Amino acid sequence: MSGTRMQVVEEEYEVKQMKDMAAARKRWEALVRDGKVKVLTPREAGYAIQLSNKTLLDVRPTSERQKAWVKGSTWVPIFDVDDRLDPGTISRKVTDFMMGGWWSGVPTLSYDKRFLSKVEEKFPKDTDLILACQKGLRSLAACELLYNAGYENLFWIQGGLEAAEEEDLERDGPQPFKLAGIGGLSEFLGWTDQQRAAAAKEGWGYRLVFSARLVGLFLVADALFLGAQQVGRYLQDLRSP
Repeated sequence: MSGTRMQVVEEEYEVKQMKDMAAARKRWEALVRDGKVKVLTPREAGYAIQLSNKTLLDVRPTSERQKAWVKGSTWVPIFDVDDRLDPGTISRKVTDFMMGGWWSGVPTLSYDKRFLSKVEEKFPKDTDLILACQKGLRSLAACELLYNAGYENLFWIQGGLEAAEEEDLERDGPQPFKLAGIGGLSEFLGWTDQQRAAAAKEGWGYRLVFSARLVGLFLVADALFLGAQQVGRYLQDLRSP
């Protein structure tokens, strides 16, 4: 019964999240449609940073920021990796992992309640701020918070940093912008859309790396299976009189 109740609670939570996201998208679209938040492509954002000295505010979590970031940008994550170890958070982490986190590598994130105050500590309300995240959604959420707090010179990078070509923005970090949001087994095997696009440009050398990883994964799985069989036979022999 307790398991059934927990499943019902989780399903209700997911439904509520979907409804909340749909309502949020409508509000964000209205901000853009009414001109309260100006839209920039990644290339336009690069020009704005270079020519008019606008500030880029990176609101991505640590897991994405540490892979690639715009040189000279300011980092204040609106959501960040949840490192708490209380029962509720651990349950969420297990659920997220089982629901696809093992494949995508996306960690469990939590909203930073001090996001607005951190931005206010760094920037006055009349600052021209260009907001960016990896895909464009979290930065829109940040735009809404900042606009409601009195920031009116807000610019949003449509499509996020993932939509940027390498020449659009000056990059620091070990990976291209397009690969900063991937992870998990899908990244290891090279099976993400971003890696497929990179493979089409780089050619066979790039593909062979991930083909070798796939073969290696099968060999490891096979070795573990054979090892488990051997251990099973050994334990069976020990039990035999």
